[in-house]
Amino acid sequence: MRETARLLIIGQAPGTRVHESGVPWDDRSGERLRDWLCLDPAAFYDESRVAIMPMGFCYPGRDAKGGDKPPRPECAPAWHDALRAHLPDVALTLLVGAYAQKRYLGGRDSMTARVRDFRRHLAAGFLPLPHPSWRTTHWQKRNPWFDTEVLPELRARVAALL
Repeated sequence: MRETARLLIIGQAPGTRVHESGVPWDDRSGERLRDWLCLDPAAFYDESRVAIMPMGFCYPGRDAKGGDKPPRPECAPAWHDALRAHLPDVALTLLVGAYAQKRYLGGRDSMTARVRDFRRHLAAGFLPLPHPSWRTTHWQKRNPWFDTEVLPELRARVAALL
């Protein structure tokens, strides 16, 4: 993470594969996110242009159903404001998933409602996105406006910044 970054990506906590590799978004979700952004891995991992910050800075472990637990709740309040203060040039913050959206956008809206209303959040420099996991495939099919409205705006803004 460098002070010159123009794009900040705030996601969940590291999942199993990322925990093992130590590289953020080093999994299928990362592949989908890079596709949404139209960024190759070299551009995505260029710390001078893109900062990546999770809601939780450590792997939270597995839940009883076999999935990953949510990010630990004390991490973001302890670290986010201090780290964001070192990123003065960030012009756009992507809030990837419900945990990031709840922290930064608040309210009782669903993740779908926040993403659908993305234009309202752009004024504050935020663009909410669903988490790009395999579960999003079905969500994307039920919400075709994401592909026709959100992704073109996302790609245009990212291209203009980077």
